[in-house]
Amino acid sequence: MAYWLLKSEPDVFGYDDLVRVKREGWDGIRNFQARNYLREMKVGDKAIFYHSNAKPPGAAGVCKIVKAAEPDPTQFDPQSKYYDPTSDSSDPRWDWVTVAPVKALTFVPLDDLKAMPEMADSRLTAKGNRLSVLPLTEREFDAVVAAGSRKRRR
Repeated sequence: MAYWLLKSEPDVFGYDDLVRVKREGWDGIRNFQARNYLREMKVGDKAIFYHSNAKPPGAAGVCKIVKAAEPDPTQFDPQSKYYDPTSDSSDPRWDWVTVAPVKALTFVPLDDLKAMPEMADSRLTAKGNRLSVLPLTEREFDAVVAAGSRKRRR
């Protein structure tokens, strides 16, 4: 099993939305490195569902890959904001995976993630990292889940 981090803006599609719809294609990835990570994902892999472009950003839940990479249909839809007129249907450029919720986490803000020793070498906390799909080590994944599974003191 591999471990991943998937970023989404919560006002566009947050973890609660995934819980509501039960499974969803992870669409709109338009960066080649992020796409390549999607192509590496296997059914059963787990991911941290990360709320990006939020105040504060952070880990909101755990999801799992329930369908491996396949062409992202939004690349062929002229009405979609993710439409790519240069993508050829006989050789699609962009993929998506289908994810399903596993468990909600007590929100773990980015500042808390940065303070965790297990995340010191994580691509998430690396300066200049902007990818929306990242691999995590098992240690990093377990540390985020553990932090999000503890009840917060007020």
